[in-house]
Amino acid sequence: MKDNIYIYIFTAAIVSYLIRVLPLTLIRKPIKNKFIKSFLYYVPYVTLAVMTFPAIIQSTQSPWAGLIALVVGIVISYFGAGLFPVACVCCAVVFASEFFLPC
Repeated sequence: MKDNIYIYIFTAAIVSYLIRVLPLTLIRKPIKNKFIKSFLYYVPYVTLAVMTFPAIIQSTQSPWAGLIALVVGIVISYFGAGLFPVACVCCAVVFASEFFLPC
């Protein structure tokens, strides 16, 4: 088991390095394909959503409180509220939901 840890670290380092270096070496010309450009444009947003969504649900005492705050946050941000007001309202919704909902 102890000998395998070096193999794991080496494999992780190579994979991380290849992910960062291969696009730089393989793609020399500007990307003109609209599908690939739109795909690359949305990758950071999707990655952030995938990392954030489970934390929203699991960071509260009750998953229902996190889900209610998520829905409220989506609704008020849809109507034009900024990041700070959305965060404040979602915190208040979680507080109220955990206070009134049974555990």
